[in-house]
This record gives sequence, C-alpha cells and structure tokens, in this order.
Amino acid sequence: MLDKDLAALYGVETRILKQAVRRNIKRFPDDFMFQLSKDEFANWRSQNVMSNADKMGLRYPPFAFSEQGVAMLSSVLKSTKAIEVNISIMRTFVVLRQHLTDYKDLKEQIAQLEKEMNIKFKDIHQALNYLLQKDKAVIEHKNRQRIGFKTGKKKSKE
Repeated sequence: MLDKDLAALYGVETRILKQAVRRNIKRFPDDFMFQLSKDEFANWRSQNVMSNADKMGLRYPPFAFSEQGVAMLSSVLKSTKAIEVNISIMRTFVVLRQHLTDYKDLKEQIAQLEKEMNIKFKDIHQALNYLLQKDKAVIEHKNRQRIGFKTGKKKSKE
C-alpha cells in the first residue's frame, strides 16, 4: 500500500506519516517498506494520468508498504484510529490470503480436470481416426478391381 492511501485511512496527512516513518526508520527494513524509484514513480504517475502532481502531495516518490510494514505502522502511529485501522487492514490481508489459497486450489483442480479431459479427448480422437480410416479402407475396397475366381451369378463388365 502507498503512504498516501495509508495516511488517508489513518486520518493523518501524508507528510506526518512519512515523518513518523523516517523517525523510526530502523523499524522498516526493505521488505517492510521501500520508496519508489524515480522511474517507477514517473511510470506510476503516467498510468494514473495526474495532471498536477504537486497539488496531490506527490512531489516526491511515495513509500510503498508491505503487509509487515503496515503492521509496523501501528507501533509508530499510536492513535486509537491507527490501531483500529491497522486491525482492519490485517483482517483484510488475512481474507486476501484466504482467497489466494482458494484460487490456488481451484486452479489445481481445473488443471487436473483439463489433464483428464485431454486424455479422454485423445482417446476419442484416436477412435474417430480409426473409424475414418476404416471407412476409407472400405471405400477403397469397393472401388478396386477384383481378381481371382468369379462366380456365374454376377457377371462383371470386363
């Protein structure tokens, strides 16, 4: 999550949140929080089509927080609102993780079903090819010129 989004949730200005993080920077290692590079920031701004970034408080690249970084913010921002928001965010992360797990299970089931169906369709394809080859052989058999002993019942035109 970006600092400006978290600041809005916590009910503080972005600069206050950033100031609190900078004062407690040892609590935020790289896997908890990082600042977008200038290229990432420019790319992100262009994708959001912001006409005037200065008025939106985006003069500098924002901080991006991981789940652990968001959890650490509650120890830095000590207001009641910060604690309530942190609990809500943590619950949201739990729900998202559960959905990802469910999605992974569903994806595995679909892959297994697809594998089974491919085997069945391969068998059907082979059977159809066999029948088509058999029909082709019967047609060729009827069109070929007969050789050998011929009975008197049916006279062939030769």
